Amino acid sequence: MIDLSPAQSADRITALLAAHESRTLDFKRISGKQGRMYEAICAFANTEGGLLVMGIGDAKAMKPGDKPQSRLFGIEENLEGFDNFCAELLTRFTPAITKLHWIRVACTLNTGHPGHVVLLRVEKSNQVHSIVGDGTWTRMDASNRQLIAAEIADLAYQRGVKSAETLPMPVELDLLNTDAWRSYCLTRGLADMDLAVRLPKLGLTASMDGVQQPLLAALLLFADEPGALLAGQGMRADIRVFHYKGKVILRGEVPNLLLPPKTITGPAVEQIAKAQAYVLDRLAVGLTMEGSGFKTRYRFPERVIKEAITNAVVHRDYRLNRDIQIRIFDDRVEVESPGRLPGSLTPATIEKTGSVTRNGLLARNLREFPNPPNVDAGEGVPMMFAQMAQASLYEPLYREQLDAAVPTLVVTLLNEERPPLWVQVSDWIDRNGPIANGKLREISGLDTLASSKQLRQWVAQGVLVALPAASRQQASYTKPELAGLMDLTYSLSFGLDNENGNDKKPM
Repeated sequence: MIDLSPAQSADRITALLAAHESRTLDFKRISGKQGRMYEAICAFANTEGGLLVMGIGDAKAMKPGDKPQSRLFGIEENLEGFDNFCAELLTRFTPAITKLHWIRVACTLNTGHPGHVVLLRVEKSNQVHSIVGDGTWTRMDASNRQLIAAEIADLAYQRGVKSAETLPMPVELDLLNTDAWRSYCLTRGLADMDLAVRLPKLGLTASMDGVQQPLLAALLLFADEPGALLAGQGMRADIRVFHYKGKVILRGEVPNLLLPPKTITGPAVEQIAKAQAYVLDRLAVGLTMEGSGFKTRYRFPERVIKEAITNAVVHRDYRLNRDIQIRIFDDRVEVESPGRLPGSLTPATIEKTGSVTRNGLLARNLREFPNPPNVDAGEGVPMMFAQMAQASLYEPLYREQLDAAVPTLVVTLLNEERPPLWVQVSDWIDRNGPIANGKLREISGLDTLASSKQLRQWVAQGVLVALPAASRQQASYTKPELAGLMDLTYSLSFGLDNENGNDKKPM
């Protein structure tokens, strides 16, 4: 457990008392039974991660006239209960929750005596956890909710613990006897191409009432039109490409499309190749700006475009009834894939972690085709960040869209040169949290007006988002991938051991 200095502790306590419970922040007193704390930890691990603050009471329990310090009960309120909680923590969940980080903050309790508040940061998990004998929980806006069986199964698919690629499909095996299948067999040196013999050995069928049915992965790999075969199952497997004129979608009577939308179908290996070729061809053509006679010059590294498209096909959630959408604008390319980030990945961690395979069967077998896409190497996403940096472009922007009927992951590649100042600002935010106008002036030497203009430009580009503030003078900004943590959870968590593993012994 990490102990803060007196000055750090004072600042942290002030921030804690000003914070409100949220999706990633919860306050608990150490009094009576600790069941609610286990619920919070389970919920955080099953959702986006979060910070459990032990020893501070809920603000809603305050009476009129109470000072914020009246909430400071400390772990000393029930030291035996806190010790029992720490001792039992790793045995109360199935599977065990191990990605836990602790920090102890000294304070003056509401009794006037010295004491401590303990922060426990719970990382988002790549598994689905339950409390032994007390169900499975997820985090809502400021509370925990127990899941029913169907919701637990859905969460397992979201996390990639389960994958739709293993679902048996009521499709005749003969529909997979295609050029893609024969090409796959020749590359692997399989002389016997009998589907009924080979597919079961490859783990690509399941026995249903004594009949071998191909798995979804087999359809994606070998069927000529997997999207058409899946339509009756409420699933999709195609790619749609939209090339727009300008920087926004105009949803008027006449859409601002340069060409009719392009639908790309076929087995996965062909679909990836066709989509890559089509998009790269559109980017090479560029775009004549209306009335100017100039063309947009796209500067994306080819490998980055290819990797973004490959990842969309390989890692998408095929349960969801939505096609992959690729949108080309004057200033960016967006690749939108159905489903959320699998495992414990978040937009904030994907650069260092790299992609996590949701559909292992699909990825493994794609490697066995002639000229396979670059899949399953684990270095694709870090390569995208590195290549964009070498091209002096902004890093790829990852964001999850959760407010639509079908959750999606959007990767945005900006076709704009990255100024040297951005590197400094990005690094400062990563190390210190949100940035305000004054700090940008200090870093850059810009005056107040120029600093404000630069911040607004970064917000318009999408590389920064403004955080809620009482006034313009108090405005601060952070990266989109960190915005979900900006209910003070992110800044309150600074000082926790993010790099050296878990603090398995809290005391």
